[in-house]
Amino acid sequence: MTANERPELSGKVALVTGASRGIGYGVAEALVARGDRVVITGRGEEALKEAVERLGADRAIGVPGKAHDEVHQAAAVEAAMDGFGRLDFLVNNAGTNPVFGPIADLDLGVARKVFETNVVSALGFAQRSWHAWQKEHGGAIVNIASIAGVSASPFIGAYGMSKAAMINLTLQLAHEYAPLVRVNAIAPAVVKTKFAQALYEGREAEAAAAYPLGRLGEPQDIGGAAAFLTSSQSEWITGQTLVVDGGIFLNAGVG
Repeated sequence: MTANERPELSGKVALVTGASRGIGYGVAEALVARGDRVVITGRGEEALKEAVERLGADRAIGVPGKAHDEVHQAAAVEAAMDGFGRLDFLVNNAGTNPVFGPIADLDLGVARKVFETNVVSALGFAQRSWHAWQKEHGGAIVNIASIAGVSASPFIGAYGMSKAAMINLTLQLAHEYAPLVRVNAIAPAVVKTKFAQALYEGREAEAAAAYPLGRLGEPQDIGGAAAFLTSSQSEWITGQTLVVDGGIFLNAGVG
């Protein structure tokens, strides 16, 4: 999209965490494409800078840092308020999955790290967004969960548990923040990102064959879902988890 092709500004502003690449970037791209401005976060300063350049420096601000760092959370929300004057939407996408194996042998320190990054940080951003803008002006929050949070997830159990907690966090926030702020979650299946690469690398065709729609997800699939859940078309939807899985759950039936 060139500068001349950019849509008119919507007047709305979003904060998307973990958005220098992958799903987070796909979400930010979808929101910018409809005219929103975005603040994006990420751990890699250079990757974040490149993402801002692709989105457009007039539409995006990058704030580097670690999602679980409360100083970083405050800085990201402050960047939205200082740079764009408001904060309508929050998309909690930042996450980690540093371990692969059975939970019987899971290091509890690693489990704590997963929950700190995937769940506690999402709550922190939600609290700060609420107090900075949303409790007076309304808005929407979208939490990026996972199908690992709504089913057993062998070998990524810590990640699955954290995503189940994020789904419950969505319910709690939706109840507490209503009626001003709608809060929903998206539970993707495998999306082609660097984060999920280990789940399909070297066997993408085989992995995709298990999906009724015949392919793995792309970041823009989740971006479109997030754009819907932060739009006026979803004004009567809150506390829900939208499964975006290419039909993979259809294979769970008998026979």
